[in-house]
Amino acid sequence: MSHAFVAPPAAKPLTSWKPFWAKRFGPAPFLPTCRAEMEALGWDCCDIVIVTGDAYIDHPSFGMAVIGRVLEAQGFRVGIVAQPDWSSAEPFMALGRPNLFFGVAAGNMDSMINRYTADRKIRSDDAYTPGGEAGKRPDRATLVYTQRCKEAFADVPVVIGGIEASLRRIAHYDYWQDKVRRSILVDSKADLLVYGNAERAIVEVAHRLARREPLATLTDIRGTAFMVRHGHEPAGFAEIDSSEVDRPGRIDEHIHPYLTTAEVAAGQGADCVRQPAPASEAPASEAHVAVVAMPPSRKTGAFALPPRDETVIRLPAYEQVRSDPVLYAHANRVLHLETNPGNARALVQRYDFHGAPRDLWINPPPIPLSTPEMDHVFGLPYARNPHPRYADERGGHDGATKIPAWEMIRTSVNIMRGCFGGCTFCSITEHEGRIIQSRSEASILKEIEDMRDRVKGFTGVVSDLGGPTANMWRLGCKSREIEAACRKPSCVYPGICQNLHTDHAPLVRLYRKARALPGVKKVLIGSGLRYDLAVTSPEYVRELVAHHVGGYLKIAPEHTEAGPLAKMMKPGIGAYDRFKQLFDEASAAAGKQQFLVPYFIAAHPGTSDEDMMNLALWLKRNGFKADQVQTFYPSPMASATAMYHTGLNPLRGLSRDPERAERVDIVRGERRRRLHKAFLRWHDPANWPLLREALKAMGRADLIGNGKHHLIPAWQPIVDDGYCSARRKNSTAPGDKRVAGAVRRGTVLTQHTGLPPRGGVKRRGAG
Repeated sequence: MSHAFVAPPAAKPLTSWKPFWAKRFGPAPFLPTCRAEMEALGWDCCDIVIVTGDAYIDHPSFGMAVIGRVLEAQGFRVGIVAQPDWSSAEPFMALGRPNLFFGVAAGNMDSMINRYTADRKIRSDDAYTPGGEAGKRPDRATLVYTQRCKEAFADVPVVIGGIEASLRRIAHYDYWQDKVRRSILVDSKADLLVYGNAERAIVEVAHRLARREPLATLTDIRGTAFMVRHGHEPAGFAEIDSSEVDRPGRIDEHIHPYLTTAEVAAGQGADCVRQPAPASEAPASEAHVAVVAMPPSRKTGAFALPPRDETVIRLPAYEQVRSDPVLYAHANRVLHLETNPGNARALVQRYDFHGAPRDLWINPPPIPLSTPEMDHVFGLPYARNPHPRYADERGGHDGATKIPAWEMIRTSVNIMRGCFGGCTFCSITEHEGRIIQSRSEASILKEIEDMRDRVKGFTGVVSDLGGPTANMWRLGCKSREIEAACRKPSCVYPGICQNLHTDHAPLVRLYRKARALPGVKKVLIGSGLRYDLAVTSPEYVRELVAHHVGGYLKIAPEHTEAGPLAKMMKPGIGAYDRFKQLFDEASAAAGKQQFLVPYFIAAHPGTSDEDMMNLALWLKRNGFKADQVQTFYPSPMASATAMYHTGLNPLRGLSRDPERAERVDIVRGERRRRLHKAFLRWHDPANWPLLREALKAMGRADLIGNGKHHLIPAWQPIVDDGYCSARRKNSTAPGDKRVAGAVRRGTVLTQHTGLPPRGGVKRRGAG
């Protein structure tokens, strides 16, 4: 039984557009990056030029390749300007003037996250650059690249996209400047923004511009954002005013994230099945914009509600959210409520330009791709290799200079998109959506065969069959009606929704067929596993453990304590314990010694010092010694970032009344962040002085001693000229010298979405 999402009739299929005339040139071996390559293809110009902050790797795991090949399949001539020197406009002229538009993206990561650590220190490497060399992209790359494109050809439209534009499409808190920044569309002065994976939007933009439609008329495309003069918004919309938290109207009714859809419906005297719209939901006014004054509650009586597709929500203006934490949290809450393509409304936010206000208009999210459309996108003629320009006799596979991100995914296959987990610190849902978009079994198996036949150095080991989450392939809501009406932020928190289809049998069959392919010796699962889903299918756990674990399996409980887990919207540690039991039983049955590698976050909003202490005690009891730990990174637009900035919990009810609003404990300051990291690395002698001081201040000096029940010892190794002596030193002074070396290093990569791989964790005794 297939549970793949099928696009509604309103979504024009990607393959139904009439190809542009240039399709006669056929597909290029690689999309051209210079004039000589264009001439070799017989082109005199490009229709579209894509500018990216990553090295050009023609593979479906890299955004510039996907968008480029999708547009090429529509008949457009697409060129790539990869990692240009941004000190002048000249590199942006390398392919000449594009006929239609520039497409600008910072790369597969937000440029600030790519360049800086969670401690705001500049990184020494870049996984998306040949040789891992740092410094090949600017800070806020989308802004810089757009400026240079405008300098190169002032009359050519610039369309910005990618994860940086997607997560900064609205006024957002910027961790690196510690302030609320304007929408990236406002700051970049680009002409249009596309968010999400954006294939559907960018194809429509390209065809309509090719038909010479004015750019100003492209205001009805889902998954796009644009600027318009205040008072000149698109006609025919009813505007709902949600610019103040205390009178939010129906759109901001506090939807409890800890109740199932059925429980919410039962509380309203209804059920989960979507009912026909009541007669009171009148058509939108014929006026230009009809402002609807919404009552604060449904209980106040009957009122007319315009249809969602003819409604726009007025958010607090940028100048308000910049200075008012309550309104910032409110705007963030409304944004996350309007992410389901089945029921989302358009959003509008005002920006004051020296007395001449303009509005940022954000259309509803794009309709997810159907399974045939996903097969089309992943089945395009990718070269599956870095561009030959990176060739180097001293390099890695195919004689190319090693690009770490490419080496990591070279033998992996992406089988799905999206995530319905709703973790507050994660950016997947804001970018890819919570509706899972799955490829067909045949498409996946064909890609494995292509990889076997075309990728040099393939040893018969598939390093991953996964995506944002390894085991969400073909999972989704049991009812299309419920899915279209649902506004829950997560389908699996606090427990798995009763309407969620969790059958892993199709995934088990896929695994079996994949490893049975000729030339395939082993198929590993490298993507993060949603273990609370896996325990619903013991057969899947047995299959996974017996055939697809290479000694270690990474999962992400993130914490053990209820306080921070509630702010993360992650399941309790009991779900981890249940999965570990199944994992250990299946490993023993298979005659293998295998280990779980759990990941944890330090300094997440809502985490107290006592929470981190309890986590450290859990780690010691279970024999885990973390190497490089993950500190909370406030990425743009995430709900946890709103908590970090405002000190409020947007998952709960918001109010200006301090008695009603829930405050969140925020871990700020270098010392406290170091303390939380130190608790995760309780075993490192360099952290013992800080931990002793903290434990005494917390009244937990009983955890300092030399017994097995103590967290850290009372003695300190002697450091002499960089040599760590085994002799003990009875010292608890906070100024003890830092201890050099000798903590065993892990090798498993972290899996937090939107962050680069930084290291791992090993279990004691794991080798």
